[in-house]
Amino acid sequence: MALKDILPGKLGFGAAPLGNMFRDIPEQEALATVNAAWDDGIRYFDNAPFYGAGLAEIRMGAALTGRPRGDYVISTKVGRVILDEIEDVDARDLGEKGDVFKHGRPNKIVNDYSKDATLRSIEDSLRRLGTDRIDIAFVHDVAQDFYGDEWLAVFESARKGAFKALDQLRDEGVIKAWGLGVNRVEPIELLLALDDPRPDGFLLAGRYTLLDHARALQRVMPMVAEHELAIVVGGPYSSGALAGGPNFEYAPAPPEIIDKVARIKTIADGYGVSMKAAGLQFALANPVVAAVIPGASRPSRIAEDRAALEESIPADFWRELRSAGLVSPAAPLIGLD
Repeated sequence: MALKDILPGKLGFGAAPLGNMFRDIPEQEALATVNAAWDDGIRYFDNAPFYGAGLAEIRMGAALTGRPRGDYVISTKVGRVILDEIEDVDARDLGEKGDVFKHGRPNKIVNDYSKDATLRSIEDSLRRLGTDRIDIAFVHDVAQDFYGDEWLAVFESARKGAFKALDQLRDEGVIKAWGLGVNRVEPIELLLALDDPRPDGFLLAGRYTLLDHARALQRVMPMVAEHELAIVVGGPYSSGALAGGPNFEYAPAPPEIIDKVARIKTIADGYGVSMKAAGLQFALANPVVAAVIPGASRPSRIAEDRAALEESIPADFWRELRSAGLVSPAAPLIGLD
């Protein structure tokens, strides 16, 4: 089933912060954030074993327990198996994401995209989430940011293992859909160029945002559209940089990004437009984008995201961003295209 036919709305919940992303989040605060999302009407929740070595799934499962399972959609990811064995968190090799989840559980994380590991990963996720089914399974991080020069070998391992396993699980009705959950466009392009397997959509984090979208527009967005599939945009605030935070791409923002944010904010302030509204509505203006899933670790953030989604943005704001060279001429913009 196509991803766009499964998702229950334009705004979902990205659960990475529940895994103690960047900070040690109190249990009650994490649960209250999921409950705030539910009370707001959000019914799509995205997770992954990688987020805090299973912590985000455990917390989300606890928060959603007792909710009617047919009322919400869960996506999680495969490619990493979480063991009972404890490891030195500081010694983990996590590519560019080294310190992101240092406050998560110390359980050993094993990268494995084989068929057996894929099946085990889903079973483990079901247990942690306390549910009997997963709607969407994304193959996680088969890309350069985690595996560097080895990424193509990892992708090939997933092609032989996880992709075929998920095709089969989808055809058997165990899951409704599958695709890739990545922070780079190249793996999506590579998968769509293959005759087999048959993905249903993608989660692309950080690559179709107000701050970084030119490369996605060149090839991957047209390819996804050509296949009549859809993308969920993760990280719409670019790790918080767009909303005034210190990080971009899970690391301290470089000077050119800080400058770009300041230029956008000057224009936004002139029109009374919030930066979060600009970020969410930019992503959703592309017809290929089915939903956005900003992460949240505080209940108050949910209301901010909802307000950003519903804020009225004048077309002249987008026109000025385009004329200033702050958005690609090829990017669809609300009220202009």
